[in-house]
Amino acid sequence: MNDFLDLVSHEFELPLSNPVLVFALILLIILVSPILLRRINIPGIIVLIISGIIIGPYGAGLLEQNTAINLFSTIGLLYIMFIAGLELDMNQFKVNRNKSFLFGFFTFALPLAIGFPVCFYLLGYDFNASFLTASMFATHTLLTYPIVSKIGVSKNEAVAITVGGTILTDTAVLIILAVIMGNAQEGGLTADFWIRLIISLTIFCAIMFLVVPKIARWFFTRMEKEKHSHYIFVLAVVFLSAFLAELAGVEDIIGAFLAGLALNRLIPHSSALMNRIEFMGNSLFIPFFLISVGMLVDVSVIFSGYMAIVVAVTLSIVAITGKWLASFFTQLVFKYTSSQRKVIFGLSSGHAAATLAVIIVGYNADIIDENILNGTIILILVTSIVATLATENAAKKMVAEAEEVNPDEIRKSENYKMETILLPLANITNLEKLLEFSILIKDKSSENPVSILSVVPNDEQAELNIAQAKTRLEDFVKQASATETPVNVTATIDRDIASGISRRSKELIADVIVMGWPTSSGKDEVIGEKMAKIINKTTKTVFLCESEKPWATHEKIVVAAPPKSEMMEGFELWVKKLIKMAEELSVPIIVNCTLETQTAIEDFIDALNLRAPFTFNTFTHWEDFLIIARDIEPEDLVMLITARKGSVAYQPILDEIPRKMEIYFKENTKILVFPQ
Repeated sequence: MNDFLDLVSHEFELPLSNPVLVFALILLIILVSPILLRRINIPGIIVLIISGIIIGPYGAGLLEQNTAINLFSTIGLLYIMFIAGLELDMNQFKVNRNKSFLFGFFTFALPLAIGFPVCFYLLGYDFNASFLTASMFATHTLLTYPIVSKIGVSKNEAVAITVGGTILTDTAVLIILAVIMGNAQEGGLTADFWIRLIISLTIFCAIMFLVVPKIARWFFTRMEKEKHSHYIFVLAVVFLSAFLAELAGVEDIIGAFLAGLALNRLIPHSSALMNRIEFMGNSLFIPFFLISVGMLVDVSVIFSGYMAIVVAVTLSIVAITGKWLASFFTQLVFKYTSSQRKVIFGLSSGHAAATLAVIIVGYNADIIDENILNGTIILILVTSIVATLATENAAKKMVAEAEEVNPDEIRKSENYKMETILLPLANITNLEKLLEFSILIKDKSSENPVSILSVVPNDEQAELNIAQAKTRLEDFVKQASATETPVNVTATIDRDIASGISRRSKELIADVIVMGWPTSSGKDEVIGEKMAKIINKTTKTVFLCESEKPWATHEKIVVAAPPKSEMMEGFELWVKKLIKMAEELSVPIIVNCTLETQTAIEDFIDALNLRAPFTFNTFTHWEDFLIIARDIEPEDLVMLITARKGSVAYQPILDEIPRKMEIYFKENTKILVFPQ
């Protein structure tokens, strides 16, 4: 008995040394602490840092900094920077790049210009510490982006340029970090240092943006069915990139950030892979890092003298002032409203990921002291609260202003949110790609599931056929659940497939029907009698898709829209879905259409504050449809907007084009759209 008690007491000696117990304690903190403090609206990032302070060596002493803690902390830090690069909306950045660069300049230069003299002259730190701390003011983490997304103003231009400005600020700050680290080493910033840094960074960037995407595209294509290996591949790229960054003479966090940018286009935001990346990061790696940051904080330093408090207050004031001035000058230049200025300030004033990365690296290299480290933790607390309140209030005000200006569009948007997509089953071997496509174009704010439909003939085997159909489709429900997209498997009995699809689409009030490309029958027309019957029996917008490649590997979307497309009722729906596809795949859109259709598209996206990288080519010679093939590569997605017979945009030549697409675009992904 005494031996047992001795064993128990040894296991619970402080600091805890049993790795199983240490890991269990950290998981318990990650689980419980946000739940306990949620009611008082403390941001989750602050909760985890405070938890680290409490259990760390300067708090209750439950844990100490050891190899295991440092390993998980490093993984979490790299993961934060990787996700920061991965989640940037490259299409939004391309559309608003000039405005994003100007805002990025303001939000980088102003905090740096204010912060350096304050740290150097007022607080008395040396050049390296002052410049590194001032560069930390320039960073911003989009902590409050989920707020603008939830409230529904994420498409506003002010939000778009703030997100785009993140690319400039974070990249510039990480390069400054490399320069400061070089200056802090023996030898300083010599000519050899600059030559070595430029050459190594050039080679490193060439590997990241030329070699890595090609390898990733090849891997995702060849290993398309091995879904579990995709996540392992991504992790390998992240940590190899971090290692290559160190070889290039810069910090490993730069490698992780560039890995996110390099893989950005190949990982759609709605994909199962993206969901796995965010799930593992948000549930384990990033919380582990935040707790380890709290363990570095020595609370006694704050209370040991006035200097620590002065540093913390000064850092917080400078950080908030610099970001407010940046948003103010941006408002003046672009003539934004006060609510747009406030939402820019709210989005850009939050400090977390890059701020922590810069300060932790500087602290570990003995460039900054404990006062700045502790002051930065307090700064993160203050700016997180300020950013949350400012963003929420400004976003709600922007919605109220939009309702006053254009209530009809708000009502349309609300109706659109509850869309339903119907996926009739014809060939189960093609269903996986069609389900992925349905998830890509689905409005994420809609609670309605994607409905997979199987129509069975009304005979003696009807009940058995329904049961078998539902059993076969269960694997696809699991596939969709990996993306957190609800899927409903349904079966119906009818005398023929067309009638069953038509009736079920009316029962579900479906907005979109997604089906596979018609099986070639050797005739001149691709749309045979069976498919034509399905299309004509329903008035819904129909997408017919054929894809031999993973959706994420496409380079651009080439669209052909016939004259008077803008006059069809389903015009707005297919334009929205087109923009959604471009957003998810991070690809540009080239539209071949008449000037009237071009004007209608531009007016529509301006009215709803939608943004996408459109390029328009005036096209009227539909007899020479293959003219557009000159600029199409095998990696491009080709979409034809066609029309049902009797509709305003219908012309007989449209019936011949799908066959030409089959012949001349064999290697391309093809989509036919029959608008409502």
